[in-house]
Amino acid sequence: MAKVVGVGGVFFKSPDPDRLVAWYGRWLGMDLAEQPGVSFRPGSMPKGGFTVWGPFAASTDYFSPSTLPFMFNLVVDDLDGALCQVVEGGARLVGEVEEYSFGRFGWFLDPDGNKVELWQPR
Repeated sequence: MAKVVGVGGVFFKSPDPDRLVAWYGRWLGMDLAEQPGVSFRPGSMPKGGFTVWGPFAASTDYFSPSTLPFMFNLVVDDLDGALCQVVEGGARLVGEVEEYSFGRFGWFLDPDGNKVELWQPR
């Protein structure tokens, strides 16, 4: 039986994709060399990092205050620094930083209103 071995991409609509890509490039250092998106190679994932595919119940409020039916998680090397940068870029922070045995998490709404979870693995 064939099986899934990883997440190959996250694709979503934006009212202005070029503006949003430029925003992520400026405020979170995403490499814009490859279009139409940004490629992350397994070797760039920090030790202990991993990718999660997780459907949530339709009634969840975990993606709030965004009204969109999805949220994405980006792995960062410096959570506090990344949160400061996105605020400087006009993003709105959501909630407080949370710490777990597998890392620290923080959230923001990007210029399109997407809720983004940042994760700094331990």
